[in-house]
Amino acid sequence: MGYRNAQEIFPEGLLKQIQRYVSGETIYIPARDERKAWGETSGYQRYIRERNEEIRASFAVGETIEALMDRYSLSYDSIKRIVYNRRETAMLKYSATLSSAKAYAEAGKLDTWIHLYLNSDGHNIPFSDGLKKFDRHYISPALFPVSLFTRCTGPEEGMKYRHDPEWWEYRVKETEKRVQADDDMPPLIVHYADGKFELNDGNHRHKAYENLGIDKAWAVVWITEDAELEDFMAKYGEYVKNCRIIRR
Repeated sequence: MGYRNAQEIFPEGLLKQIQRYVSGETIYIPARDERKAWGETSGYQRYIRERNEEIRASFAVGETIEALMDRYSLSYDSIKRIVYNRRETAMLKYSATLSSAKAYAEAGKLDTWIHLYLNSDGHNIPFSDGLKKFDRHYISPALFPVSLFTRCTGPEEGMKYRHDPEWWEYRVKETEKRVQADDDMPPLIVHYADGKFELNDGNHRHKAYENLGIDKAWAVVWITEDAELEDFMAKYGEYVKNCRIIRR
């Protein structure tokens, strides 16, 4: 198969856009009548849709176009087109609440809520970036016994992320006040692997629940391996009977 110089085919503006993704290489452009749309097999279209949803949701809660330009390495015009494109599907309203997480889960976009939360109210961008490296199973919010979950953060020896005891105590007390005043707290985010639950987000809330005598809490569970999902369903499926399992 021969090739043609892209400068002889594409308008200058389109060529510059293509060069953002590939330059100096031979690429294959499928014919129009091929069944699969461009990028469908590689997952690129899905990535773009999910990225655009994150951008629109972040803009809706007050993030500036300039900040979004820096985060996503896109031009001002590109961000503007995304946030003002009325042809896109109706935008879900993000908030750091259980009801918002449930709404995203119902729409099959729980992972979008998780990343929005971790990149804003959750203050845990590294965790968000790590989750994006591989496909995961996300189980929509469900009520679990608090005793199932193991904290990874606290003042105790052996904690993965150890906190100063006084600061920890202060944060927990403040969280207790929030829990007592708000019945729409965000769900805990928990990883299930090797038959155990590890709290990735919500360690202060977990301790506050224990101190307040709350024995059940809403949580989102994420699982990487198919075998781990089967194990989870065999042991704890009763807690997620009416929940959606989303692979992203």
